[in-house]
Amino acid sequence: MSYQGHLEDEPCFIISVAARMVGLHAQTLRYYERVGLIWPSRSQGKQRLYSAAEVERLRRIKTLTDDLGINLAGAEVALKLMDRIEELEQQVTQLTEELSLVRGRTRTGQPRAGG
Repeated sequence: MSYQGHLEDEPCFIISVAARMVGLHAQTLRYYERVGLIWPSRSQGKQRLYSAAEVERLRRIKTLTDDLGINLAGAEVALKLMDRIEELEQQVTQLTEELSLVRGRTRTGQPRAGG
C-alpha cells in the first residue's frame, strides 16, 4: 500500500465533521452504519472516526441517492460494483506492468520468466 493510500484509510474525522463534509446529518451516518453501508473505526472512547476514503464513500452514497434517485439497496449494489471495478482495474494495472517487464526481458535477450 502506498503512503498516500495509507493516509486515505487513516481514521481522523469525528462523526460531526464527516457529516458536515458530506452535507448529511450525523444521524444519517449512524443509520448508514446500522444498515452496513459504512464501517467507521472507533476510538478508545468508542467515538466513531471516519477516514478520507470513508468520507468519499459517503459522498458516493449521497450522489447515488440524492442526485440519481437510487434507493439505499440500489446504492449498496452500485457501491459493490464500483469496488469490484476498482479491484479489477488494479489487477489489470499490475498484470500490464508484469507483462511489460517480461517483454522487456525478452527484448534484451534475457530468458523469459518460467522458461
